[in-house]
Amino acid sequence: MLTLLESIELSTEYLQKKEIESPHLNAELLLADVLNCKRLELFLRFDKPLSENEKIRYREYLKRRAAKEPLQYIVGSTSFYGLDFIVNESVLIPRQETEILVETIINSHKKESVKKILDVGFGSGCISITLAKYFPDAEVVGIDISEDAHNIAVENAEKLNAGNVHFEIKDIFSSEITEIFSEADIVVSNPPYVSLEEYDILQDEIVKYEPKMAVSDNGNGLQFYERICELGKTNIKKGSSLYFEVSAGQSNAVAEILRKNNFSEVKILKDYAEIERVISGVKK
Repeated sequence: MLTLLESIELSTEYLQKKEIESPHLNAELLLADVLNCKRLELFLRFDKPLSENEKIRYREYLKRRAAKEPLQYIVGSTSFYGLDFIVNESVLIPRQETEILVETIINSHKKESVKKILDVGFGSGCISITLAKYFPDAEVVGIDISEDAHNIAVENAEKLNAGNVHFEIKDIFSSEITEIFSEADIVVSNPPYVSLEEYDILQDEIVKYEPKMAVSDNGNGLQFYERICELGKTNIKKGSSLYFEVSAGQSNAVAEILRKNNFSEVKILKDYAEIERVISGVKK
């Protein structure tokens, strides 16, 4: 019978042939989910044989990963800023870059000074819920057009005991959206920022599986920034802060959008790959 170690070695070779990035790590994480244990626990059980049911489930996982389905969707969850979030194909997979967006907000505001946070395009709820946990006295409101995403975000909020956050299904381009911006101390968004031109050259994991509406604006990649800044110009109070995640090469264009909509103190932060990733401004 195949042991855990032999299964991992064979699976690594299989995923490598299928051109999966980090094949050994993927093999271990998928097996850990099959066995309902932490990855590090595998090292203590290398000699243990897999049962027939475990082998069947592991093979199915490997087949799905070889077809470029993201690991996070296969196991149904992912870690973000130290919290475990439920994810499926209804929501964008939270990225490490977005943790920088959240961390920037946390490092820039005292807990007691924040009374209301608005998250535009909440997806899995990772930004809203993480900020709600850090700012427990603040009201955190998330808006998104997707009903399926709403269901996931609500489930995550309940699972993570974030009682001060609530999610609403709203279209940011609707004329009835203005009121929700009022009284917000912080507006944050990781919007769909991939242009239509760039979308088709993204990796298969994104194009085949992640929701297109969460990735691309079907235009020039700047439409959400323009809309949110326009709404911020007329509807959020003086001194409130606006934070965005941006794609590589977008920071200058988004900075200009902020400035023309009456935002000052524009700051740009780089991610771990030295890409300008987070941009913020303060309402004049």
